[in-house]
Amino acid sequence: MSKETILLVDDERNIVDLARMYLEQEGFKVEAAYDGKTALTKIPSLQPALIVLDLMLPVVDGWEVCRRVRTGSDVPIIMLTARDDDVDKIVGLELGADDYLTKPFNPRELVARVKAILRRAGHAPSGDKPIALGDLVVDPARREVTVAGKPVELRTKEFDLLLVLAENRGLVLSRDKLLELAWGYDFAGQTRTVDVHVAHLRDKLAGGNVEIETVWGVGYKLVA
Repeated sequence: MSKETILLVDDERNIVDLARMYLEQEGFKVEAAYDGKTALTKIPSLQPALIVLDLMLPVVDGWEVCRRVRTGSDVPIIMLTARDDDVDKIVGLELGADDYLTKPFNPRELVARVKAILRRAGHAPSGDKPIALGDLVVDPARREVTVAGKPVELRTKEFDLLLVLAENRGLVLSRDKLLELAWGYDFAGQTRTVDVHVAHLRDKLAGGNVEIETVWGVGYKLVA
């Protein structure tokens, strides 16, 4: 079985070297790019399993790299931000990033998040039966969603989040619980990630008879 390739995009070579060491120890193949333009050139031929993307890059910044990647690929993206600033995180998530880490970060945490995202992205057991609620059908095995018989295009994390809500349809799940179940690990307090992805899902499910309901002070539930 070939190693999964991780593309590290950061202009700080010490960060790239440290992350590379930890990821390679876990069996990943690691490629690096030190500016956004080089990253965009490498991605089509590398076909990485996941991209770790710094926002503050020379030549082409991380926001623009994320935007361009998302025009033609659903590859998971973990963005790195040097500021503990909600604006950076929200913009990155809105552009299609799956997760974020604030610098400085523990390389072991990066590895854990990479593994969790790839594990969820590859989750497609053949025995999983489609889940139907109202006119919504979520097919875990095919990773497909339809609303009133029409296919709905979802990004990796959007599907993971919707699947968790569908598996627990009618039940209220807290943001922390959704982080744990859909992202595969706990990073309590980073609930903005859930809110942004819920907003995306609501837009894409609009027109059907199923909605994600907010239970104020508690969390979210999927209802018909």
